[in-house]
Amino acid sequence: MSSVQQPAANEALSTPLCYAVNGSCPGTLYSFGVRLAIYMACATGMLLTVFGNLMVVIVVSHFKILHTPTNFLLLSLAFADLLLGLTVLPFSTIRSVESCWYFGDAFCRLHTFLDTVFCLTSIFHLCFISIDRHYAICDPLLYHTKFTIRVACVYIAVGWLVPMGYTFVFLYTNIIEEGLGHFLQDVPCVGSCQLLFNRLWGWLNFPLFFFPCTIMITLYVKIFIVANRQARQISSVTVSIESGLHASASKREKKAAKTLGIAVGIYLLCWLPFTIDTMVDCLLDFITPPLLFDVLIWFAYFNSACNPLIYVFSYRWFRKAVKLVFNRNIFVSRISSIDLYQE
Repeated sequence: MSSVQQPAANEALSTPLCYAVNGSCPGTLYSFGVRLAIYMACATGMLLTVFGNLMVVIVVSHFKILHTPTNFLLLSLAFADLLLGLTVLPFSTIRSVESCWYFGDAFCRLHTFLDTVFCLTSIFHLCFISIDRHYAICDPLLYHTKFTIRVACVYIAVGWLVPMGYTFVFLYTNIIEEGLGHFLQDVPCVGSCQLLFNRLWGWLNFPLFFFPCTIMITLYVKIFIVANRQARQISSVTVSIESGLHASASKREKKAAKTLGIAVGIYLLCWLPFTIDTMVDCLLDFITPPLLFDVLIWFAYFNSACNPLIYVFSYRWFRKAVKLVFNRNIFVSRISSIDLYQE
């Protein structure tokens, strides 16, 4: 998510400038080898993000057995991360390496809009997924009536429309400037693509991160407490064939809850440093060095590449589906109806 960072002043006459005009932002002095290494690292991250999330989109969309409320939320989450990799990360790479924005003010505003929307959409979806898992584990008898495909679609709509509306108000209206102009700070140099570098942006972004994360952590703590209690109850009785099937389904639900809990934990690990830095900058007049800021924001971006890797290592059905995709078996008739959960 684009955030708060003051461009550094020219430190020496030999420092390259983004543009040959007065008041231009300084560029970087990285050697060719360092620039190439950074570009390669960023390109690797983009490829992992794009192809990993593209695979999730293909798998969940194609196989009918995966058309569940939880997986539709995963599909929407993967689509947001996919779009982030396609539309935001290439230009963020150039800005990070060159310390300059070469694509114009209009696209700068659009880039900031997309960056913020996709990142907020991710955290909204993870929050909704934790609610889904809470119902599945803590109230399994009523889960299928409470959390239906229709409910999942409503959550998906909210997860996209609220971030879009929130970001649009900041970037494309004058409401903030007219009502809270004393919070705003002008960017003193040309070529920075830093539209909302003000204390208000940081103060509002923090609760948008903190409160959903608090909800997720609270729900997952309750999920694991209930799941452990259920496991003890199941192990203490002799089960029939029917209850054994129920136990198998319950085990699958708990596996999903554990995997998605790991995804939430990694999300917190990736985004918490950046969010804390945003708050520190708001309080201390943006003291974070540009290099450290770039490291933190790319660490946050890296989260978008993590979820597909988590699914590969955690879900046998996902590995099976990916194998079918790479073998081009998805073009075989009726393959979409295969039972991926069957051993």
